[in-house]
Amino acid sequence: MTDQLKPKGPIAIDDLPWTEWSKGERFRSRYRVLSDTRNDGRKIGVSVEELPPGKQSVPFHYHLGEEEHIIALEGEATLRLGDERHRIRAGDYVGFPAGQTAGHCLVNEGDAPFRFIMIGDHVPGDVCVYPDSGKVMVRALDRAIFRNGERLDYWDGERADEPATGGE
Repeated sequence: MTDQLKPKGPIAIDDLPWTEWSKGERFRSRYRVLSDTRNDGRKIGVSVEELPPGKQSVPFHYHLGEEEHIIALEGEATLRLGDERHRIRAGDYVGFPAGQTAGHCLVNEGDAPFRFIMIGDHVPGDVCVYPDSGKVMVRALDRAIFRNGERLDYWDGERADEPATGGE
């Protein structure tokens, strides 16, 4: 039995280290990984996350192949969901089904941290769309990111007007 498949008992969440990240002035958070889809072979990722006041959780996005869920634990934040904004508070739940073409992110407009559980499956071929910036990320292409406005016609570059000779 590999280490990934061995049963694991309870873990003390408070004993797990925080991982912090930020990008510019807008984006910042910290998280504790409970179930790691990238390193321990699990299909479902779970983390406890904390969003500081005045920060946005991640770029506004939606997934075509992955599903995500949020369970609010402490504080409150604003959920951007498509064209709508909702308050999310301790005790609230929201889910984002795969293929739901309404972007989502959290913004902490308050003066206290917002803590929540983030749950999501890991789909190796997922496509993630970023409506605010017009980008598309294709995980199956080593997380390549394309600008939405650069979409090409299916036949672009295929030399459709040339004869099919020469072994190409």
